[in-house]
Parts: sequence; structure tokens; C-alpha cells
Amino acid sequence: MKREILTMLRENGEYVSGQQICETLGVSRTAVWKAINGLKAEGYEIEALQNRGYCLVSAPDVLTEAEVGSRRCDLWKDSPLVVYDETDSTNIQAARLADQGAPEGTLVIADAQTSGKGRRGRHWATPHGISLAMSFVLRPKFCPEKASMLTLIAAYACREAVSELTGLEPLIKWPNDIVLNRKKITGILTEMSMEEDYISRIIVGIGFNVGQDHFDGELKDKATSLYMETGKHYSRAALACLVMKYFAVEYRKFCEIGDLSFLCDRYNDKLVSRCREVKILSPGAEWNGTSLGINSEGALLVRDSSGKTQEIIGGEVSVRGIYGYV
Repeated sequence: MKREILTMLRENGEYVSGQQICETLGVSRTAVWKAINGLKAEGYEIEALQNRGYCLVSAPDVLTEAEVGSRRCDLWKDSPLVVYDETDSTNIQAARLADQGAPEGTLVIADAQTSGKGRRGRHWATPHGISLAMSFVLRPKFCPEKASMLTLIAAYACREAVSELTGLEPLIKWPNDIVLNRKKITGILTEMSMEEDYISRIIVGIGFNVGQDHFDGELKDKATSLYMETGKHYSRAALACLVMKYFAVEYRKFCEIGDLSFLCDRYNDKLVSRCREVKILSPGAEWNGTSLGINSEGALLVRDSSGKTQEIIGGEVSVRGIYGYV
């Protein structure tokens, strides 16, 4: 009931009468009163005025089913939502749910992870209260060869979500890192499972640095957070829901068109390395070139020293700036 009440208060934007809530949800005034008091105990500021009803004044930065669910406005808003205070990995949990039949759009969120994963088996730290870890289930009908392009769509969706939430203009480090002031705030890990020659499910996992006030060790010069860049605190639930909103729109276009031609110009406009010199690191080889942006298949086009343009495909290839991470 808390999710439904929060949804009504958010959608209305002003006062909602207790009678309206009762009639909409089919519950008693006592039940509504208890739910409202429960929300207040969780940190929500809800104003109650006689003859006017209830108004949501402010909400805490919490990751709960009620908070996230009441904010969802994407195409999959009615799909299952599972929120953990702590879990091993949202990708692991989303994959488990998918293997049990969970539909496309199923979303898993955690306040903290103990075994979060990044690309190439790297650990992604997700401490309590300051990070966002989220994973969602996809069941596309296209061929497996196109799956890698979803990572670029996810990157663009994350960039747009951060921009709408904060007013900042983050950039994308190909293929899927989001950076602010040349430091990473977001990591994306896409994992696919196949049966014979078709995709059975894809899990898109995303991690955000939101409220960290510092990073130590090797991350000190590579990572940052929304708080470190702005000095402000942001709702992680709002961020998660914005990601889902933007991703769902772009994903639907991709499924219709079959490539990234509809996204190339917008993605390239936010590409941190475009028209800049980059270093290409691949097994047994290292060379420098000029980044030209992505093509409709998601490959990074790089002009080498001979003037030839090469297509760089993700996987084991890493693209870095000449003087550092970007």
C-alpha cells in the first residue's frame, strides 16, 4: 500500500484527500493512516491538513520497493521489481529471476553488493547508502550478434539520466563508461545467455557512484561521484527510474530498426574522445589513432597513423586517452 500511496501523492503533486486514497485503493481510513505514519517513520515528510488531505513534501534517499516503484514511469513499470538492502550481485539475482521465467523489464536493485562485478571480472564496490546497483532483464528477439550494441544504449540512457537529475553534462567513454571531469561515475556490465542460436535472456547491470565523498588507492585518479562533483545529494531511486525510462525508449527503437543508426549522432555528440587522439590496447598490440565516433553497429571508428580508418570492436580491446583514463 505504501507504494500506491506514494504514487498517488507524486502524480498529484498537491494534496490528495484521505477519502480519495481509500476509494482508489479499496481500504479503510485507518489503513491509510497507518501507511502514512509508516512512511513518516521511514523519513518521508508528509503534510496532513484537515479538509485537504495529504501532501508529499520531501522523501528520503532510500532504496525500497515503495520508493522505487512509486517513481517508475517507463514502459516496464508494471514488471516485477525486487529491492535488496544487500545482496551478492544484482546481475546474479536478475539472472536467477530470469531463469525462473521473469519477464522483460524485471528490475533488481540493491543498496549494497558484496560481489558486484565489472568488466573483465573486476570488482565493483557498492557500499551501503551511497551507491546504486541495478540490473534488469531483457528478452530480445534479434540475433545474438546484435547484443553488444545494448551496452552502448545503456550508456546513453545513463548519461541522459544523470543529466536530467543533476543538470550536469557527463560524457561517454566508449563503449559504456560515464565520466564527469574525466573520471568515471558509472560502470555497465551486460551478460547474455543463449540457447542454441537464440538469446534466452540478457541482463544489463549498472553501477553508479552517487554519494561517495572520496576514493582511495588506484581509484583516486579514475573515479568520482555525483556528490563529489556537485556537493549535493541525489535520490538513487529517482536515478534508477530515469535510467529505465531512457533505456526503454531507445531499446524499443533499436528492436524496430536493428542497428544504432538512430542513436549514432546523439551518442557521438557525447563521446569524450571524439576527434581526439586515443590509445588502442589489444592483446599483443598497442597503437595510437584519432577517434572519429561510432558507426551504426556500435564499433568505434579510429583513424590510424597511415590515414586508414579501422573499426574497433569491444571485448578485449581497450580505448584510453593518451595521457590517462580518458
